[in-house]
Amino acid sequence: MTHSLVKSPDYAAWLCEMKSRIRSAHLSVARAVNRDMILLYWDIGRGIVEKQEEQGWGKSVVERLSQDLKTEFSGMTGLSADNLWRMRQFYREYTRPEFTAQIETELRQPNAEKFLEQAVPELRSGNARKNLEQAVPELAALVPWGHHLEILKKVRSPAARLYYLRATAQFGWTRNVLLNQIKAGAYQRSLAEGKTHNFPSTLPEHLAEQAEEALKSSYNLEFLGISHEVKERELETRLIEQLQDFILELGYGFCFVGRQYRLTLGDKEYFVDLLFYHRFLKSLVAFELKAGPFEPEYAGKMDFYLNVLNEKERAEDDNSSIGIILCAEKDNLEVEFALKSKTNPIGVAEYQLQSTLPEELKGKLPTSQQLREALGLS
Repeated sequence: MTHSLVKSPDYAAWLCEMKSRIRSAHLSVARAVNRDMILLYWDIGRGIVEKQEEQGWGKSVVERLSQDLKTEFSGMTGLSADNLWRMRQFYREYTRPEFTAQIETELRQPNAEKFLEQAVPELRSGNARKNLEQAVPELAALVPWGHHLEILKKVRSPAARLYYLRATAQFGWTRNVLLNQIKAGAYQRSLAEGKTHNFPSTLPEHLAEQAEEALKSSYNLEFLGISHEVKERELETRLIEQLQDFILELGYGFCFVGRQYRLTLGDKEYFVDLLFYHRFLKSLVAFELKAGPFEPEYAGKMDFYLNVLNEKERAEDDNSSIGIILCAEKDNLEVEFALKSKTNPIGVAEYQLQSTLPEELKGKLPTSQQLREALGLS
């Protein structure tokens, strides 16, 4: 009975829901405390900047302010001179015209606008530009201080900074998840063309937008440490062995259900490579792993699996199951035609096992064939 529960999508979905409710109860208090602290840090940073500009005070004012505040509030942490300098940077970086202009740009994007307007009341007005002075600290207050420090330290572009702030607030990224996403270049990959799916024609508009956010155009599997050609089963095994890293790469909200998940239809049985449940989409998400390039028949097989999952495994209040085909490479036009006639939501994405060479080194290193010839192995 216990084994069947573990493999049940219903139990996995229910367990995810219970975990979510418990976390929400804890987070509601933590968010209120975090908001007050971030707004306090914003005011301190603003005060330092304004006084230095108005009075011409130099660096010594920060050291003096730190000493006086620590004397007055001896039991309070975060008042070191180093942290006061960070508050100053925090205020200056998020009030730069380049950053506030990026918020205005985001507001013109339909998907981002809905989240920003829901999360920051000051942006609900028609005159967003006028309200940015109040909106920016409220947006910053959605994200913990430690996350801000990592973003300010590791990300330079205003557009990228806003991307990571918005994603952290929207998806509740932990600091480890944020660091992983920055390291994997999530912002750069979000800009890359090549997301191929049929979500708009197979899902309601609001759900299609969320599914689009959850799907990446490519997945960085460098953490597997694979440097040779690999078969599908070995790739699957390595992903399961490093499941935590794989879930971090997939993004927030994925709950693992099973590997080689068994489906039955009549006297036959079929196996989905990896099955997840996404607690925000409220959908089962089936992954098929392909060691080579995308082939049109993969879409038909996935469509079949999704029909069976919807019929036999989906809970009553779940949305349609979603399929993601992970392959070594794909031709977007071929994928588009392969998905045209499919009635289930399917996405196709590439995976990357090794980092690509920096631009300045491309074409300057020998190919594997040239190395083999030089070593007399060809």
